[in-house]
Amino acid sequence: MDAKVEAKNEELIAAIKDSECYREYRRQLERVKQEPALKAQIDEFRRKNFELNMADETDLLRMTRFQEEYRDFRQNPLVDDFLAAELDFCRMIQRLEMHLVDALDFQ
Repeated sequence: MDAKVEAKNEELIAAIKDSECYREYRRQLERVKQEPALKAQIDEFRRKNFELNMADETDLLRMTRFQEEYRDFRQNPLVDDFLAAELDFCRMIQRLEMHLVDALDFQ
């Protein structure tokens, strides 16, 4: 990689790590890691959610069942806080990626 681009990439990484969004995500992750069984359940939820979202077609019945299955689980404040922080962080990264692709007219 070009040295100038690499240097700017490192600056971007440092800025991301210094952002409140990333720091909150890391705080919530550390809280969840204190409870390995809960962390495993969260990981299972995330895996199933990813698979559901990657399905070729939208299956409303499957989505409804998934939401019902995890309704009580999502009401756990530790789970909800972690998933909200993770979602915020993912959206920040997605916005960065979209901005980069758009600015470079990458097709």
